[in-house]
Amino acid sequence: MDYNQTLNLPKTEFPMRASLPQREPEFLKRWEETDQYKKLMALGADKPRFVLHDGPPYANGDIHIGHALNKTLKDFIVRYKNMTGFQSPYVPGWDTHGLPTELAARKKAGITADSNISDVELRKICRDTALGYVDIQRESFKRMGVIGEWENPYITLQKEFEQEQIKVFASMASKGYIYKGLKPVYWCSDCNTALAEAEIEYGEDPCHSIYVKFKVTDDMGKLEAMGADLDKTYFVIWTTTTWTLPANLAICVGPNYEYSLLKANGEYYVMATDLAPVAFADAEIEDWETVGIIRGAELEYMKTAHPFLDRTSLVIVGDHVTLESGTGCVHTAPGHGVDDFVVCKKYPEIPMVVPVDSKGILTEEAGQFAGLSTEDANKPIAEYLYETGSLFALKKITHQYPHCWRCHKPVIFRATSQWFCSVDDFKDAAVAAAEDVKWYPEWGKDRLQSMVQERADWCISRQRKWGVPIPVMYCKDCGKEIIDEGIMQKVSDIFGKEGSDAWFAHDAEYFLPEGFTCPNCGKANGFEKEKDIMDVWFDSGSSHFAVCKNRPNLKWPADVYLEGADQYRGWFQSSLLTSVASGKGAPYKEIITHGWTVDGEGRKMSKSLGNGIAPQEVMNKYGADILRLWVASADYHADIRISDEIIKQISDNYKPRYGYCT
Repeated sequence: MDYNQTLNLPKTEFPMRASLPQREPEFLKRWEETDQYKKLMALGADKPRFVLHDGPPYANGDIHIGHALNKTLKDFIVRYKNMTGFQSPYVPGWDTHGLPTELAARKKAGITADSNISDVELRKICRDTALGYVDIQRESFKRMGVIGEWENPYITLQKEFEQEQIKVFASMASKGYIYKGLKPVYWCSDCNTALAEAEIEYGEDPCHSIYVKFKVTDDMGKLEAMGADLDKTYFVIWTTTTWTLPANLAICVGPNYEYSLLKANGEYYVMATDLAPVAFADAEIEDWETVGIIRGAELEYMKTAHPFLDRTSLVIVGDHVTLESGTGCVHTAPGHGVDDFVVCKKYPEIPMVVPVDSKGILTEEAGQFAGLSTEDANKPIAEYLYETGSLFALKKITHQYPHCWRCHKPVIFRATSQWFCSVDDFKDAAVAAAEDVKWYPEWGKDRLQSMVQERADWCISRQRKWGVPIPVMYCKDCGKEIIDEGIMQKVSDIFGKEGSDAWFAHDAEYFLPEGFTCPNCGKANGFEKEKDIMDVWFDSGSSHFAVCKNRPNLKWPADVYLEGADQYRGWFQSSLLTSVASGKGAPYKEIITHGWTVDGEGRKMSKSLGNGIAPQEVMNKYGADILRLWVASADYHADIRISDEIIKQISDNYKPRYGYCT
């Protein structure tokens, strides 16, 4: 007897097997052929509008599991809003400029840094590569079931986007927020460009902390009066970047700290009183005594001799000096440190020395160490200091050090001439604007506000070719840069017709208003274009104007931004800064943050660990619905675990819900 016939079972059109990998593409094809998204928007035409503005992923490869998490969460919100009394359009976007895409394009085309290729040719290769990855990612997102304007996305290389970006730049420049200056910035010697804070990641870095003796040449009569023998008296500095010693121009002390004149092994040393015991312990010196005490302010303008270069290192004072580590006598190289640069500006007699070139090689200004890389210079400098008696102590340590987000190699601070946005000029307004935003989780507000408060400048220039050029000129007569609204207006108009490639394809005169003369010297004998491009965060940070404000089916400000926690340093912040600097408030009403995707053991996914899971593989084996169910079942505010076992368990849980068996 067939007992199934004796039971009153519910009737359903669901097949006995879900077969999601086979059936989902059929659903998606039917939805696309009948244009379900357009019909959905038409149904909500008279309803209030809710806009989730899409943070653009880089068009530089296949999607990863983090993309799947992000896009699925956004799709949940858009679908929910469309079903609960709103019209919620979704315009996907892509970030296509900058180093991430250029490196992918170079690798794909086999173009090395030494390849002989024109700027225009390189940009064409980058454009084709970026658009190719846009297509690849678009199909993957569609396969995940994400609804939206897939045939009309925003892409940062589009002419209309670049035109609006120039307008944002012009608005900020007209308020005096944009300037060119020489100051230390993060510099990647491998990628050969400046980097912004958002492009820095920190990692453990083993190094040698080094104590160096600087012989006193002028104590202004103070140390000798305390009993020191000036022929044997030294300020002792401490640093973890030995390669920066050729750039040393000063020794900075805390004006309000207590310093001691200390005697050991027949020599005299000046150090902060509180730090002396640790310094002597690192030097393995047990027998030492205090000869005298002096305040930091009294040490100002004493002079010392550089340990291996023929120049003086002046003793100066600075409030940035702390007693957390070292000796309280801070090695000061204005060409390689922000605090060093700032404090040395107060002493006009201190020059600017940057003995490292763009590739991280020490120049002739480094003396006998010229030609060495910053990494290779550490050991020979330390050995020379030891041989000449200038080494006080050496200790191996591991510390957190900044690395480039793309090549993952250690970066350096290097003073170069860059374009900056002066965040200091409007940071109070930016912090105030964040108060009007709802934050999920709530700690997001404090995090973003503190990051903005800690910033002084935003380095917006990059020494690359693939990106939106900085629309300024240089006068060949006086050599000064020209920030002119007329030029920027014409550049914006041209970019709207030809795109930013025009900057590289035409000469300077093509972008100048008729009869233009240099506002600095009044001459019109020739001009040159700026060669740097804008920071890629300026690109994406302009999207709220280029997209939300300019598309009639959207609105400004956006109702919500939803991205990973790393975007407090990135897109959340750059969007806020461009908006406030342009005279507006926050470009979003709400910020939602999700965590990272990690493996089943909570480890960050990486190629070296081999623990990554590709969303395409999950969809091919289980179906996109299983991937979406994984997102829906997790607390996305925290890090979200995923593994083969977790996905299989979710798939097993899915089966009885839909009444099919295996």
